[in-house]
Amino acid sequence: MTLYVFKNAKFIKTAVYPKDYPVLRDLSGDILPEIAVVGRSNVGKSSLLNHLFQSKGLVKTSSTPGKTQAVNFFTLDDRLAFVDLPGYGYANVPLQVRKQWGPLIQSYLEKRESLKVILFLFDIRRLPNEDDRLLLEWIAHNQKAMIFVFTKVDKVKQNEKKANTLKILEELDVRNLHYIHYSTTKNIGRKELIQMLLDAIKDEA
Repeated sequence: MTLYVFKNAKFIKTAVYPKDYPVLRDLSGDILPEIAVVGRSNVGKSSLLNHLFQSKGLVKTSSTPGKTQAVNFFTLDDRLAFVDLPGYGYANVPLQVRKQWGPLIQSYLEKRESLKVILFLFDIRRLPNEDDRLLLEWIAHNQKAMIFVFTKVDKVKQNEKKANTLKILEELDVRNLHYIHYSTTKNIGRKELIQMLLDAIKDEA
């Protein structure tokens, strides 16, 4: 089995159109398995990736939701690829830009053959909206492996964390969902998420 140590992350490129997506291979020439990170704007995708990579500032964070408007590709250990997709659902972005995000995300998720696992990030302080439900339905319909990541769990108390988790899962009407709680500031969830990712990649191989 391929060993991943989750170090040595590298930024590869930013792309808007599928024709510009890179073909990422390992030293043997095999296509790298790819993990896509999706979620609403300001859900903490960049912070989670930096924490997961143990690399400060590699994935650009912004205090302005909706800043990421393209697809960003990274490699890890030259054996695994991560793809940071644009956050969706933030209103204070030009309508024309928002209209482009849906097709951009959908095009990548539907056509990227190397995609193996989707990390669906969700702020534990929020409730699901229509965009969240549509994305979840698409993932289920296309039978993609998915891990649901509750982010920013340090922002709520322990009893709120449990109650909010149950409420969100109930609102999404999902069963047997693989999920994990994550906090970059409190260093919660990294080890567990890595193991879940490794298991998912092994299952998809």
